[in-house]
Amino acid sequence: MSNVKTLLITGVSSGFGRALAQVALERGYRVVGTVRNATAKAAFEALESKNAFAYLLDVTHFAAIDDVIADIEAQIGPIDVLVNNAGYGHEGVMEESSLDEMRQQFDVNVFGAVAMIKAVLPFMRQRRRGHIINITSMGGFITMPGISYYCGSKFALEGISETLSKELATFNIHVTAVAPGSFRTDWAGRSMVRSARSIPDYDALFDPIRQAREEKSGKQLGDPIKAARAMLDVIESRDPPAHLLLGSDALRLVREKLHSYSEEIDRWEAITRSTDG
Repeated sequence: MSNVKTLLITGVSSGFGRALAQVALERGYRVVGTVRNATAKAAFEALESKNAFAYLLDVTHFAAIDDVIADIEAQIGPIDVLVNNAGYGHEGVMEESSLDEMRQQFDVNVFGAVAMIKAVLPFMRQRRRGHIINITSMGGFITMPGISYYCGSKFALEGISETLSKELATFNIHVTAVAPGSFRTDWAGRSMVRSARSIPDYDALFDPIRQAREEKSGKQLGDPIKAARAMLDVIESRDPPAHLLLGSDALRLVREKLHSYSEEIDRWEAITRSTDG
């Protein structure tokens, strides 16, 4: 059993978390998953009698995280890989969306992930090995109207991940930000929180976007199982990347953004340089 790697995945009840857990169990990994209720705990542990373990944990209950991590390390074994998957999407025009909705989005998508990392890191650093996978989004590179809070949270997690990868390199701890495009998960369905509409001025811009997203939900190009296999390939790599895009749509849209950004930098280069001296 000492050669069996242990993955800790937050949010294994559905989506990428469930797909990754299933594929990892099939490959012989030991998988610890966080869930939100007893029913989900029983369902997850029923996947595999020996190697599937579930813990009740809401990642926004920051004070509970350290004890959970310490218990996993003591009762199950060293955590080799942390996958920060727990998260959700908020949809709403920024002017119509409350600050409380923004705080909740960042509590789950950013603060929850960072709290998990801070709890796991002392163990990984002591062992001088480990891998942290943060599930971000192509929305951590590109933007579109109506998901400003979500994109803001994913931009933040991308920046934290990249910085952390430089801080931990000397300890043989890898950090990879995995940015999926559109996949057949519940992100745009039951998992999405949507702010109520209230300002007609935004109707022409935003209503078609919301309608298209709802109609596309469940029909996206990306296959979560294939995404799980790709993530495990990265985990098993000797030189994992700091950033990984998943899906041809993410690849296309991010390349378009980088090209547009480069053109804009060139167009305003004289003004940029004018501030020196």
